[in-house]
Amino acid sequence: MRFLALLIPFLLSAKILSPLQESLLDNDTQKAVISGDKLKDSWINPITLQYKYNRSNQPQATIQTTNQFSISINQPIFKSGAIWASIKYAKFLKSTKAAAVIVPKEYAKDVSNALVTDEPYLKLAILTKYFAKEPWIDGEYESKSKIDPSVRIGKGAKIGKNVTIMPNVTIAPYVTIGDGSIIYPNVSIYRDTEIGKNVIIHSGSVIGSDGFGYAHTKDGRHVKIYHLGRVVIEDDVEIGANTTIDRAVFSETRIKKGSKIDNLVQIAHNCEIGEFSIIVSQVGLSGSTKLGRNVVMGGQSATAGHLEIAPFTTIAARGGVTKSVKEPGVYSGFPLMSHKKWLKLQGVLSKLIKKGS
Repeated sequence: MRFLALLIPFLLSAKILSPLQESLLDNDTQKAVISGDKLKDSWINPITLQYKYNRSNQPQATIQTTNQFSISINQPIFKSGAIWASIKYAKFLKSTKAAAVIVPKEYAKDVSNALVTDEPYLKLAILTKYFAKEPWIDGEYESKSKIDPSVRIGKGAKIGKNVTIMPNVTIAPYVTIGDGSIIYPNVSIYRDTEIGKNVIIHSGSVIGSDGFGYAHTKDGRHVKIYHLGRVVIEDDVEIGANTTIDRAVFSETRIKKGSKIDNLVQIAHNCEIGEFSIIVSQVGLSGSTKLGRNVVMGGQSATAGHLEIAPFTTIAARGGVTKSVKEPGVYSGFPLMSHKKWLKLQGVLSKLIKKGS
């Protein structure tokens, strides 16, 4: 299957920009000139990118290519963004507002701002590296909240009132933590994460790490896709010990208000957990899973990626969700079926075994 990738974040005003002549990398600005030789392809030769944060933590980026279109963006990538990596989305090419689209040659005619290559997903992965932000910048912080002296706090972090942060917590740059939240020991909160009010995060959890995303070369190597989005945890959420919640590729991974997440849960990039949902221990949610409100995921249940589960649905323990669940109810088993049907199936199997013995 041929793949295409759309850089939806780059959808703001376009204008012609002068080429950048030098390479520079520091805490606040990332600038790189990429040649076709470096990418082992002449699809963009050269392409120039600049990515920086201004004082209000708003990223600004430009892209200049030889076909004389360029993009200037002045809002966080996590405000809008997606990757489309399947031929089934080709019908959206003519109507997309994206300012940069990476496509195979046969789809270039459908867009006026195409970057053409026979490996769009791989080239997208290469480009994300040049937009990745510095993961750590030292910061100083004074607060009336209870913050243990061993806590590390990065530049630009904002901590609300009556927050308790226990020993050996790491809070990366530009993290926001709302009033009344409690962060237990050894929690790591990555850059740009937003945590609401009265949130509880138990020991050992990791919030905002990169998702598990790679593009693959023709000779079998794996090229990292840098995750440029963030995690948002709304008010009154509780997250158990040693749970991991990955940041989005471009937009947001969001845990909505009132949700309760047990120990040892994995939530992948770009997931959305609906209000007041319950996620029990050892659940695994693949990328871009969307749960409606009050969904219950039983222990060791899991989802395939890019699907939705209807509000007020329960997935019983070890249930495997491989496609969207559109009707609320209780479901069990793998492949997934209604719980009543699953119970009948177990009864039939039990009788067959008894007859066989």
